[in-house]
Amino acid sequence: MNAPSSLYRSGFACFVGRPNAGKSTLTNALVGTKVAITSDRPQTTRHTVRGIVHRPDAQLVLVDTPGLHKPRTLLGERLNDLVRTTWAEVDVIGFCLPADQKIGPGDKFIAKEIAGIKKTPKVAIVTKTDLVDSKRLAEQLIAIQQLGVELGFEWAEIIPVSAVGDKQVELVADLLTKLLPEGDQLYPDGDLTDEPEQIMVAELIREAALEGVRDELPHSLAVVVEEMLPREGRPADRPLLDIHANVYIERQSQKAIVIGAKGSRLKHVGTTARKHIEALLGTPVYLDLHVKVAKDWQRDPKQLRKLGF
Repeated sequence: MNAPSSLYRSGFACFVGRPNAGKSTLTNALVGTKVAITSDRPQTTRHTVRGIVHRPDAQLVLVDTPGLHKPRTLLGERLNDLVRTTWAEVDVIGFCLPADQKIGPGDKFIAKEIAGIKKTPKVAIVTKTDLVDSKRLAEQLIAIQQLGVELGFEWAEIIPVSAVGDKQVELVADLLTKLLPEGDQLYPDGDLTDEPEQIMVAELIREAALEGVRDELPHSLAVVVEEMLPREGRPADRPLLDIHANVYIERQSQKAIVIGAKGSRLKHVGTTARKHIEALLGTPVYLDLHVKVAKDWQRDPKQLRKLGF
């Protein structure tokens, strides 16, 4: 049961920022489990993942959006539309700015966009503080404050955080929660995300497939889980889940990169992904992966639909 709703707060917060600003890592740190895929390739998040933070006095639902960027493909345009729709519907916006990078044109572009959303409180979250010294951090905090002044709005808070070093993560949750409206619980206790399992499994496979080949295949990788079925005829105490998934790339030449010499790379991808999937679903998994070519899928509306965008 909730506390009386006069004391209980619930609502949605979203993290925005340019690609690779630490949004997914922060989402995972706050929820305490892996709900968003992380990669040091920019632009790895393609779905708005909702992570749910349960607290005695509040429920904070985190919406993780793709990084806003200047689109070069139809996929890019669709991702940007998704971001703007999300911003318009949340109770608080967290703008992630990495401590180790000067505020650039990309950050200013986003700040200008969110300045237009007048009523929603905006919190600046300075990520990756473990990568800089205190002098550099102080300069960044001043620059961020100045950015708000230039665009005619005031930050509700400016918080330095290191999700990797677990510094101030709890404080981020406190400050975001304070800005939520009063209201009842939105999701049942124990729910960590409302993302369908199939999509999360596909994301974990994609994360494993991107590891080590980021330079060759930044965005040309998509994963579709074709089916997830319990293996028939297994004893109740030894279940096995069969997962069949296809890894799509854009060109025939990329196939060899994903599969590796004598299939070694794909095998490694399968092993890595399976571990994460088993941890997520809490059951042993048999993972069957196939690599397929979907020519130039990022530019083709029909293929985009088929791959879930």
